[in-house]
Amino acid sequence: MPLVVYGHPFSSYTQKVLIALYENATPFEFRCIGPDTPLHAAEWMRRWPLRKFPLLVDGERDIAETSIIIEYLQLVHPGPVRLLPEDPMAALDVRFLDRFFDLHVMNAAQHAVDGALTGDAVKRQEGKALAEKKLEVAYAWLEGQLAGRTWAAAGADFSLADCAAAPSLFYADWTHRISESYPVLRAYRTRLLARPSFARAVDEARQFRPLFPLGAPDRD
Repeated sequence: MPLVVYGHPFSSYTQKVLIALYENATPFEFRCIGPDTPLHAAEWMRRWPLRKFPLLVDGERDIAETSIIIEYLQLVHPGPVRLLPEDPMAALDVRFLDRFFDLHVMNAAQHAVDGALTGDAVKRQEGKALAEKKLEVAYAWLEGQLAGRTWAAAGADFSLADCAAAPSLFYADWTHRISESYPVLRAYRTRLLARPSFARAVDEARQFRPLFPLGAPDRD
């Protein structure tokens, strides 16, 4: 049976897993969760009652949480692109950066998105202010961390950390623009957008841009 991914193309965390799959040309079936696919939604909720996507299904096994999904793929369905290094300490660095992008970039941007989704002007402004505060701290740290690097972790290899970074920085920059004060970070985001795996994920989600509650900019 082919691998099955339940998710949505515009979801940052779904894109994170799609990048990993595209990097290794791993065959899978994508089942979009939305109002037009009630059967997909029902099966997804049956398999994962916490109702978070993406969810990977491999035969009778359900795998949730993006970082775990990508590690599972490397263990069970490996390809030519190794997204976690063999060396344990190098792998630890990659895992740390993966968590940084998820927790301190993507989740920070989510404050603004959640505030906008309430429809309340005060909560929208509060969410935006909190997101901007947190993202500025993250951007400043990343500017120094990424200096002299092509990809997020030390070395020249694209990794799990970059799978997390691509959608995180993509949406974070829409939420609170990465200023010219951070040229290293801006250049890294540009490299991520040029990576074929992420470029494909971005293109597949382009039709959903009107859904972005903060207003998707006319770029990227």
